[in-house]
Amino acid sequence: MSDAKIETIRSSSGGVLGRAHSVVRGQRLVLDSSSRPQPDALTNSEAFLASISSCGVTLIEMYAQEAGIPVARMAVTIEGVRTAAEPARFSRITMRFEIAGVSQPQAEALVETYRGR
Repeated sequence: MSDAKIETIRSSSGGVLGRAHSVVRGQRLVLDSSSRPQPDALTNSEAFLASISSCGVTLIEMYAQEAGIPVARMAVTIEGVRTAAEPARFSRITMRFEIAGVSQPQAEALVETYRGR
């Protein structure tokens, strides 16, 4: 048997142009096209960026706990830039990590752990 972790998500149309309904493990997520954002749902690109930043939060918090590093709280702010010439591609993505309860060297080491995984 393989060690591979397989994650399956089903996305389907729901009658609103530019909107998809995704289901995984009984959880439902509504996503809008980035070109047709509505106020009641994330866009595909926002969800993509949120998955990257939330990975930073969860990976660092779990690693810090395992390593005995006392992270009190943390936040990651991510910004993706897309140009009008190439709206389907991010030309730049930046992340800012704010980690409370640790020293600056500890915070830097935790961010490097995230970057290395």
